[in-house]
Amino acid sequence: MPLSIGSKAPDFTLKTKTAEGLKDVTLSANFGKKQTVLLFFPLAFTGTCTQEMCDTTSGLGDYAGLNAEVYGISVDSPFAQEAWAAQHKIKVTLLSDLNRVATKAYDVLFPMLAGVGDTSARAAFVIGLDGVVTYSEQTATPKDLPNFKAVKEALSRTR
Repeated sequence: MPLSIGSKAPDFTLKTKTAEGLKDVTLSANFGKKQTVLLFFPLAFTGTCTQEMCDTTSGLGDYAGLNAEVYGISVDSPFAQEAWAAQHKIKVTLLSDLNRVATKAYDVLFPMLAGVGDTSARAAFVIGLDGVVTYSEQTATPKDLPNFKAVKEALSRTR
């Protein structure tokens, strides 16, 4: 079961790849400033994950209008994420959870996906300004997308 609504969001610092190189992103840096949407996904370069991040990219303005920062999190390396983002014009900030620290903290580990190893399950969390989880969802299967309407409703309730 994913981390529940009302829980204090576990803080983390993960790597992202930018034009300037590797950069640390710490969740708690948003506390008191912006809400945060965490989108855990299994693997870059897969169909449903590509659809999810491309669709999210096209709606980033909606999230900005709700005072929210969006992060996509997978167990891929930041270099693989960068190549995938470039190929598909993904603008969501992608965070590498190569060591599965955030995946385990949010209780969304998907063991042995397709026999290739442990990945993140597909899950969505909204973290309020106070660092508390206001929305939590893990999809039934990795092929199912999160309920983005419910994510946006949670964001609009807690602005």
